[in-house]
Amino acid sequence: MQVNMMNSLFDMDGTLVDSTEGVVGAWELFAETYPGLDVHDILSSSHGVRTVENLRVHCGIEDPDELEREAVRFEAAIVHNSKKDGRKGIVALPGVREIVDELLPVGKLPNPRWAICTSATRSYATAALTAAGLPLPDVFVVSEDVTKGKPEFDCILSHAPRPDPYLLGAKQCGANPSRCLVVEDAPAGIRSGRAAGCKTLGLITSHTSEQIEASQPDYVVKNLASMKRTENGIEVVINTD
Repeated sequence: MQVNMMNSLFDMDGTLVDSTEGVVGAWELFAETYPGLDVHDILSSSHGVRTVENLRVHCGIEDPDELEREAVRFEAAIVHNSKKDGRKGIVALPGVREIVDELLPVGKLPNPRWAICTSATRSYATAALTAAGLPLPDVFVVSEDVTKGKPEFDCILSHAPRPDPYLLGAKQCGANPSRCLVVEDAPAGIRSGRAAGCKTLGLITSHTSEQIEASQPDYVVKNLASMKRTENGIEVVINTD
């Protein structure tokens, strides 16, 4: 089966880049400051959520200024720890370099065909993409650009979606959300894309196929090796065998 969409809105961590080892290292570092953190449990639920909200929920930080300071420290720790003790660093996931190279000619304002919409801060997202050798798109929605990110943060445990990042990404691309394809690896992000009125493509890169399918994306593929650009937009080849 083939799917054609005019605009694509990409998540970053787990979709374009793999920063898992750096994230694990950052949580291990924070466990020294905040005793009692269960790193394994946190990793199972924190993906796709803004750093400030993960720190509020898991570390009990409420002061806004302290949250911002600790978020900066946490995201710097991801980059620092990604290559520590022989770790592989922050790397592009399979198929990413190829599709990004294809999209570069149609990624420029005033009529960009793609965007990155991430729950990371601009500082960290820029560092992560640079470390993976990927370019920054003209439309680059980060956590500072929205007051509420992909999940509704007062309702994280109930997984209530918020469409704000993807609505903003579609708007900055000059596109109707219904003509956009949200590309996500996290259930929270898939639900957010659906809430924005976009079609959603779930990748099985950081969660199991059962977890991804439970969030009810329109399409599911293993990774971005299944995607390519055509004259009509983005084509995704889905193996239904």
